[in-house]
Amino acid sequence: MKKVLIITYYWPPAGGPGVQRWLKFVKYLPDFDIEPIVYCPDAPNYPLTDTSLVSELRSDLTVLKTPISEPYKWAHFFSKSKTSDLSKGLISNPKKQSFIEKALLFIRGNFFIPDARISWVRPSVSFLSEYIKSQQIDTIVTTGPPHSLHLIGLQLKQKHALKWVADFRDPWTHIGYHKKLKLRSFAQKKHKNLEAVVLQNADELLVTSPKTKTLFLELTTQPITVLTNGFDFQITDDSSLDSKFTLSHIGSLLEGRNPFVLWKVLSDLIKESVDFAAAFQLNLIGSLSTEVLETIQSYGLESYIFTIGYIPHNAVLDYQKKTQLLLLIEEDSKETEYIIPGKLFEYMGSKRPIIAIGPKTSDIETILNQTRSGTYFRYDEAAALRTLLLQHFEAYKTQQLKVDSKGLEAYSRKSLTQQLAHKLRNQT
Repeated sequence: MKKVLIITYYWPPAGGPGVQRWLKFVKYLPDFDIEPIVYCPDAPNYPLTDTSLVSELRSDLTVLKTPISEPYKWAHFFSKSKTSDLSKGLISNPKKQSFIEKALLFIRGNFFIPDARISWVRPSVSFLSEYIKSQQIDTIVTTGPPHSLHLIGLQLKQKHALKWVADFRDPWTHIGYHKKLKLRSFAQKKHKNLEAVVLQNADELLVTSPKTKTLFLELTTQPITVLTNGFDFQITDDSSLDSKFTLSHIGSLLEGRNPFVLWKVLSDLIKESVDFAAAFQLNLIGSLSTEVLETIQSYGLESYIFTIGYIPHNAVLDYQKKTQLLLLIEEDSKETEYIIPGKLFEYMGSKRPIIAIGPKTSDIETILNQTRSGTYFRYDEAAALRTLLLQHFEAYKTQQLKVDSKGLEAYSRKSLTQQLAHKLRNQT
């Protein structure tokens, strides 16, 4: 088997979406004659943990670890709650930011470039250089964010005769929170320069969306492959559904993901229809920003929402499969156009109708249309959204609410891993 060294920050017991992609790739790579070797930090400060994911690790998997210095641990001294929010990507409205939050954002953006894990680069290069030589490794993979891990790949490639694949789960300078970091001109320039060096020196780039590929094609001539995220469970149509007309959102609802159009439509339907009001329930599972909650309450929906914080991934799948409708919300911004959230594919595999709300152009809409898994709306399409919700409600009342999707197997984690293995075997 060909040995491939995979350098990642997120690894079980890390929770959240960042861990899923390479956890699943590593799970299936041996089935395609690739021996993965994982390198990750020892005792990191993960914002979310999910110990249930440990059970998915193969018993014969080699996992290498070295200590990491986590600035967020020290930042807790000044504000535990704000530091925790920042590590999760929860950045509040600038008008509502405290002095401490502004200071933390400024320090994070201008002193830790590209991110708070930059101090792990040098010791990792030193440790891995010895391992690469002793084990005769000829191919490495780095996955970000955090994008500082790509600097590990860059330096290892410069020191050794090996092939380097850089995996971008999200863009670098075009990710939504980047412009919120209060960057000075020197910091912005450094980010751009580091991004360019990585994109121009990696032997192969992996991205999760066609729009990210289009973006990177303007910055590099290196080969770029779109390899989306996916789902890793058996597709069934026989799940027991909620008795209520449930609309469920799984994952973080940050300040920018606040679809006023949806809250207004739901509020109007509840006021206009006794039947709808009696049946409806909005499930919000995951981190919820204060501003989003206050907005929902302002539309009189507080008695119709069920909120629960972060839950293990296996429990998430249960919620997805039994809900009547699945809700996907992305921020209405240019940066969001490059993102296909991993939960889209798990939504699709759950075989429940999806209602997605996002920016004017998005790869999400293309995938939903191709697979017939749901309907995509822009933030100004209130009338169309209302019509669809009523159609779904009528189908729900007759127990006919379902989705006739197709082509889902292409997004199974095993199928995607087969594509990855082909790429890795060709890195010689």
